[in-house]
Amino acid sequence: MDTIRAVFKNKSLMKKILFTLAIFLVYRAATYIRMPLIDPTEITEFFEEQAGFLGIMDAFTGSALSQYSIVALGIAPYITASIIMQLLQMDIVPILKEWSQEGQTGKQKISQVTRYLAIGLAFIQALGMTFGFSLTQDSIFRTGVDANFFTYTYLALIMTAGTAFLLWLADQITLKGVGNGTSMIIVAGIISGLPGMFMTLGDEYLVEGEGLGSYGTFGIVVLLFIVILLGITYIQSARRKIPVQYSNRPSSARFKGRSDSSIPLKINSAGVIPVIFAVTILSLPQTLLNFLPQVQETTWGLWLTEMFNYQRPLGYAVYAILILVFTFFYSFVQINPEKISNNLQKQNAFIPGIRPGVETENYVSKLLFRITTIGAFYLLVVASLPIFISIIFNLPPYVQVGGTSLLIVVGVAIETTKQIKTDVQGKSYSGFIR
Repeated sequence: MDTIRAVFKNKSLMKKILFTLAIFLVYRAATYIRMPLIDPTEITEFFEEQAGFLGIMDAFTGSALSQYSIVALGIAPYITASIIMQLLQMDIVPILKEWSQEGQTGKQKISQVTRYLAIGLAFIQALGMTFGFSLTQDSIFRTGVDANFFTYTYLALIMTAGTAFLLWLADQITLKGVGNGTSMIIVAGIISGLPGMFMTLGDEYLVEGEGLGSYGTFGIVVLLFIVILLGITYIQSARRKIPVQYSNRPSSARFKGRSDSSIPLKINSAGVIPVIFAVTILSLPQTLLNFLPQVQETTWGLWLTEMFNYQRPLGYAVYAILILVFTFFYSFVQINPEKISNNLQKQNAFIPGIRPGVETENYVSKLLFRITTIGAFYLLVVASLPIFISIIFNLPPYVQVGGTSLLIVVGVAIETTKQIKTDVQGKSYSGFIR
């Protein structure tokens, strides 16, 4: 409560919060501007029958994709471009690795290339998606529209411009608002879909349901949602601190607490990226099959459906393996034990009881492996909850309890809260000094 009161007293911080909320309103208004030449009812019917990767994308965009608005792609192309650029910096493209080591100047160069790549991916994705929907439905175009190469290109350019506009809004939040702009845009889309999800759940069990059983199911699902939310918040905040001491700092009682420090390792250092990777790999063949219904009944179509549908036993096994593998891979990409060891040596620091150099690297590697094991199974449980809960309670595809969306919302909320507390404390300290 003290922090909340301090926020309202901080005029500068309140302006940032109000500016961020204003950007959210602009974003939500853009989701209702639908693409020209398109009959959105056909696409909406498609989303009512399908889930999978497109359903996750729709949740990230606040139902902008199912409405086929000008911002239907959201900032998903930018996220994909960022992941690609991060992987290319691992000695795959030497110039990118050099830029990553050049400090702020190098980061600006990488950021610029990432944006160009995101715009290119957005155009390709928009072109392919519009063409895919046209194959699925009888006609997604309005009466009298001639669907040719120029029509598809025109629609792809408009959708690409929508993604570019969202990236500009995200930059404005980063510069003048609260939190990381791209993360806040994603969270805005997810949260805006929550009221619709609960309304759908209420219609299913409270309005159309019969008897106390339906009311009980509704209560259990809502309670599960709250419990899962609290559990994710606890795990996302969990840290394993590695104690560090500095040999060039005094260790007397007067300086106790100043000479010691720690390296915090998150239980889930990979974030939500492994789940996105796994869902993307599994859903690409499934999405292609949805766009090509004539292939679904063939032998290959049935085999691909069984193999890449994570709601089937074989597909779920592949899904679980991919999440575990990607979690370990991405965790060791994010946290490099060798780099940590070298940085400690440069700062004349050491881990108590561990020799600097190779022993420190091995110690950090073993500890990171044990922590990542817990984090990997945690991610698997959270990603699996929507699947099993939907099967148990026979929930509509639009209702997701747990999963990727909650991971993103909780993670961004924690980081934004930390930033707000830092701003409030900074204001309090400056007032004390004055």
